[in-house]
Amino acid sequence: MSLAIIAVIVLALLASFLNGIHDSSNVVATMISSRAFSPRTALNTTAVAEFSGPLIFGVAVAKTFGNDFVVADTINIRVILAALVSAILWNLLTWYLGLPSSSSHALVGGLIGSVVMGAGWQAIQLHGIETILIALFISPIVGFVFGYLIFRLILLLSWNATPRLNGFFKRGQMFSAVALALSHGANDGSKTMGIITLALIIEGYLKDFRVPVWVILICAGAMALGTGLGGMRLIRTVGGKFYKIRPVDGFASQMASAIVILGASLLGGPVSTTQVVSSSIMGVGAAGRVNKVRWKVAQDLGTAWLLTIPASALVAAGLYWLFRLVIH
Repeated sequence: MSLAIIAVIVLALLASFLNGIHDSSNVVATMISSRAFSPRTALNTTAVAEFSGPLIFGVAVAKTFGNDFVVADTINIRVILAALVSAILWNLLTWYLGLPSSSSHALVGGLIGSVVMGAGWQAIQLHGIETILIALFISPIVGFVFGYLIFRLILLLSWNATPRLNGFFKRGQMFSAVALALSHGANDGSKTMGIITLALIIEGYLKDFRVPVWVILICAGAMALGTGLGGMRLIRTVGGKFYKIRPVDGFASQMASAIVILGASLLGGPVSTTQVVSSSIMGVGAAGRVNKVRWKVAQDLGTAWLLTIPASALVAAGLYWLFRLVIH
């Protein structure tokens, strides 16, 4: 393999690893904050589920990212390198600041910036970018609604239950967390698989878009490793700043998030796990009591989400300009 392809693979694996660290908080935050399980038990269990996700549910999102987003024969390998470096730098910055921004938004923004800088707007497929943007921005709303409805349904079904029901929801969070981790692995893990496959097509190693098995395994492994290591700073942000999380809150928000993310994964729609989980937590809190949610925290997170795509796009455009000068 050429040095360029090796560089893309290394950067893509690093992006998957950081995604695992960054998004591990979204998967396990509620079960840790509600003291259902210890951080290490939660992280190790979800890491295994993250690895299994794309193997069980497929990699439809990889096709959306790698085949439906850009016209492969109009871009070069520098475009891919700039997009990946931009997404990685943004993830590192937000991880350092403890902000649960979207890794998906960072990758989308990086691709848009580098593709436009390298080949112009005509290299972006409109139907593909529409699918991606609709999935990214509609899914948080759906997550909020599902969180609200699932929690209201739980209240309706358990209105006459004894306090022992708390134990059921405490233990049940392991099931809901595994479901969420499987869906997250199938969705977020597939994004870097699509990027690597696109790079292999650009460099002539593949004639058409099909994700090799070895690409699936290494990307899933990198994300699982990142999840296993986890990010406790982000876990505290997602799990504790909206409101005090109880086991029933954690169970309801995880189930809502898993349903939304898995549905999107099967349809090939890339979504932001950070957004879906955070919005479902707010939906669950609003279902219990609207003033229970600390909406100022939600506003701060929303600002970070809105800044991610344009910021990473600008960084990627600058990196492409730099790479064009030094990489031949």
